[in-house]
Amino acid sequence: MRIEGNTEQVLLVVDGYFTQTNYSKEVKKFIDTRGGVFTSDNKAFNILVEFDTKNKEQIGKSISYNYSIKKNELTINENGRKAVYKKMDDATAPLAGVWAITGRMQDGKVVQIQRTGTRKTLKILTGTRFQWAAIDPGQQSFSGTGGGSYDFKDGKYTEHIEFFSRDSSRVSASLTFDDKIENGEWHHSGLSSKGDKIYEVWCKINKN
Repeated sequence: MRIEGNTEQVLLVVDGYFTQTNYSKEVKKFIDTRGGVFTSDNKAFNILVEFDTKNKEQIGKSISYNYSIKKNELTINENGRKAVYKKMDDATAPLAGVWAITGRMQDGKVVQIQRTGTRKTLKILTGTRFQWAAIDPGQQSFSGTGGGSYDFKDGKYTEHIEFFSRDSSRVSASLTFDDKIENGEWHHSGLSSKGDKIYEVWCKINKN
């Protein structure tokens, strides 16, 4: 995480995927976000952009940045400007990873979601942070995102919302769900931010 004035920028990096989001928790304002696939070596952070709300023309492009890590700080050279991020966690937790929604409860039974094309809804979790994003890289479209911090203990998963692109009034809310990992699938149930009952099944897409 890095902070400039009232703006917080959070960079999530886990299991070959990244998200980078700017927002102001203080005034409940979402600014922009981007994300996609990444690889790295000792010097370069290489990304393939799948969504970018600020620069749509970047979607589908491959970009490389030089970086260095010293203690708990990551320094990235972004087009001649150095950005320094402080480490938030080590991305090791039962739910840490990149998840895609694959099923939901309908009429009392879990129904597989039939996905066509490149449209997908992802949830990226580190050890303490989460972000979901509804995107379609092939169509260069973006439907929404939200994120913040989370807790997961004794089957209870709680999201503490710090940004929400569709509705800023949801910021500062905390939502608690009944969650479990079963046969490698994440079963997620409770009430949505709108108060609707949900039961969703998520599967990891990248397993490092």
